Amino acid sequence: MRRRINRLLRRFGYELRRVPKGLEHQTTCISLPAEGTVRGRVLLAFIIDPFLVAHEGEISSAHQHDVVSFLMAKVFRQLGYHVDVIDYRNTEFRPRHRYDFFVSARTNLERIKRRINRDCVVIAHLDTAHFLFNNHAAYARSLDLQRRRGVTIIGGRLVEHNRAIEHADFATVMGNHFTADTYRYAGKPLFPLWGTTVHTYPWDGAKDFDRCRNRFLWLGSEGMVHKGLDRVLEAFVGLPECRLTVCGPVERERRFQEAFRHELYHTPNIQTVGWVDVGSDDFRRIVAENVALVYPSCAEGKSGAALTCMQAGLIPVLSRESGVDVQEFGIILEDSTIDAIRDAVRRLASAPAEELEMRARSAWEHARLYHTRERFERQYREIVEEIILRSSGK
Repeated sequence: MRRRINRLLRRFGYELRRVPKGLEHQTTCISLPAEGTVRGRVLLAFIIDPFLVAHEGEISSAHQHDVVSFLMAKVFRQLGYHVDVIDYRNTEFRPRHRYDFFVSARTNLERIKRRINRDCVVIAHLDTAHFLFNNHAAYARSLDLQRRRGVTIIGGRLVEHNRAIEHADFATVMGNHFTADTYRYAGKPLFPLWGTTVHTYPWDGAKDFDRCRNRFLWLGSEGMVHKGLDRVLEAFVGLPECRLTVCGPVERERRFQEAFRHELYHTPNIQTVGWVDVGSDDFRRIVAENVALVYPSCAEGKSGAALTCMQAGLIPVLSRESGVDVQEFGIILEDSTIDAIRDAVRRLASAPAEELEMRARSAWEHARLYHTRERFERQYREIVEEIILRSSGK
């Protein structure tokens, strides 16, 4: 199969090169031809996995960054640029071409920039809050937990030191004004992105909001303390009239699991499900039984968990630092203290069923309008066209 693909690509002067499994990110470079009239060449350093599958339908749905990387390359190709794709972890890349644009995640942007032509326009793609803000917030959460519970847990959400924004000409930011504000110090043009979900869900017109008014969900991946699960658990211990379902790989964080074993597994109003595939029937059943997502993260780009749950028709109860705008339908926690979480949960649990349905429907409609692949592709194209225009005199 690879030989046939290479025979086809060589007609256009390209070749697909592979290395042993598990080492793709170190040396692989995939070249994709421009569509239509050729305007130049782009180097994209982000997620390479979606370009290693046979067709678009096989792109992983485990995280939004796979489809985002694919769509970024697609936009540039449609605008007439050849696109060379490398993994953001590639430290061995040596350019063989001159590039008009270099689009890169924060990791290795500075290193790769030194190796390409100096007149190349550099666009940083930033999918977290600035590492100083992120890491400061993460340590503050761990310190607060230590003082409350007498245990030290450092989550897996620390961001490596980088100066990507300072070496970029422009930046796209996966987040809202909060996320962008952590980068404004550099004085570079910033373009916040709406973000996309991997899955969409139909509106559940049969959902009984009166029955599920006191049922809430926490959904997340690694970094339980970073994403506020410790505070949510402690909040619900003091809310026996409400129920909490926990969906996340808590078993991978053994120290956290041991510290909160009683809350996770021996508290009557808390059910720990563990990791769940958001494309599965199990997830849809969980959504049907709950009214809202409670997600007090201390720092994000744009929370994928929040966008997914909004797509599924859950009311978002989020920290400001989650990077997601919730307008009138959701609740932004003024702070993410245990008391603030309890107050927000009680507020929703006591609201009329009609209000809950209206909020949930508005969250779903907002997500369907702004957080889809189609919307992301359209927005990213508009941003790229503006950057091309603004950089034409460089």
